[in-house]
Amino acid sequence: MRRGTIVGVAAGAVAVTAGAAVLAVGLTTSDHAPPQTAPAPGATSTPLPSDESGAPELDAPALAATFLDEWVEDGRVVRRDEGGDTVSEGQAYGLFAAVIADDEQSFDEIWDWTTEELVRSDGLMAWRWDDGSVVDDEPASDADLDAARALVLAGDRFDRADLHEAGVDLATVIADRLTVETERGRILLPGLWAADREPYAYNPSYASPVAYEVLGDATGDPRWAELEAGSASVTAEILGATDLPPDWAQVHLDGRIDPMPGPLGEGDPVQYGFDAPRLMLRYAESCSSDDVALAGLPLATLDREENVASRLDLGGGPLSDEQSALGFTARAASAQASGDAAASTADLERAAALTAEYPTYYGAAWVMLATAMLTGDSLGGCATGTV
Repeated sequence: MRRGTIVGVAAGAVAVTAGAAVLAVGLTTSDHAPPQTAPAPGATSTPLPSDESGAPELDAPALAATFLDEWVEDGRVVRRDEGGDTVSEGQAYGLFAAVIADDEQSFDEIWDWTTEELVRSDGLMAWRWDDGSVVDDEPASDADLDAARALVLAGDRFDRADLHEAGVDLATVIADRLTVETERGRILLPGLWAADREPYAYNPSYASPVAYEVLGDATGDPRWAELEAGSASVTAEILGATDLPPDWAQVHLDGRIDPMPGPLGEGDPVQYGFDAPRLMLRYAESCSSDDVALAGLPLATLDREENVASRLDLGGGPLSDEQSALGFTARAASAQASGDAAASTADLERAAALTAEYPTYYGAAWVMLATAMLTGDSLGGCATGTV
């Protein structure tokens, strides 16, 4: 196994050159955001929790509290390393952080800001807000799905019928407007823009078995069980055909699946980049042993090298020299799903150390979420590994 220097470009990737930290941003993590550049934030003013030796401490509530302190201002999750804007995905991550930290006040502040600034007349969230107003009204279904799950969980955690009801209402709109039936079963569309485009654009990392189960239990709507089954079928087919899942794919009405270079078949090359790694985390936290087994399949490919490049081709070949916290959390999830708890913990620690030294919104979010997903049940999953 080789050891490389850490270099990088965006979405939580970092660069080290001659001992000096360099962070560049430009690639985004969502489906249709324009490239941006901005100065990197400094080291976190709220240090990540660490043990007596100074190593990162994998404590999900503490990481969540740090995320809330460092990246949330008056209920808005601020992507300071990507220009200072806010996206619906980030608001959902903030809601998750408040649940993990058991912080009802922060949850209310984040949800109130989201309701006032992002929630559309149909109940879905506008995707991007910048400089005081919405600049892209299109919803992104992963954000809506995560927010609905967080609302239901918060309703239970804080004994709040209003939050539970808000989650059920959002879940119903998602099922009505952002799902479609194929020969593979029901699948989640990435946005409203994909509803009338067959073959259907599909982001494998949006599928969340735990969200489907939580929302199915809360709503009693059988479409959530259909989504769980349809998504598992698509995921199994993808992971059976390629070593790694792609950031984007398309699903034909007859069930055929093609990897794609982007949501509209253009842009980045077909790759395992800043979206796809989330698939392993979402499946590793599942309460289904079949889902967990799927999360373990990419480990042999990801484990070829000690350092995981932040962008790989679907056979595992590096497309860049950079590394990202997300990449290590995904390998941690795959290792845990494969029964290697020690390797999982080591990769979580590497991810935490990376984002502590070179803080980014996306890296901090996924270190916090990965730790919660893989070591506890605060988000409704079952992957309660030890660290």
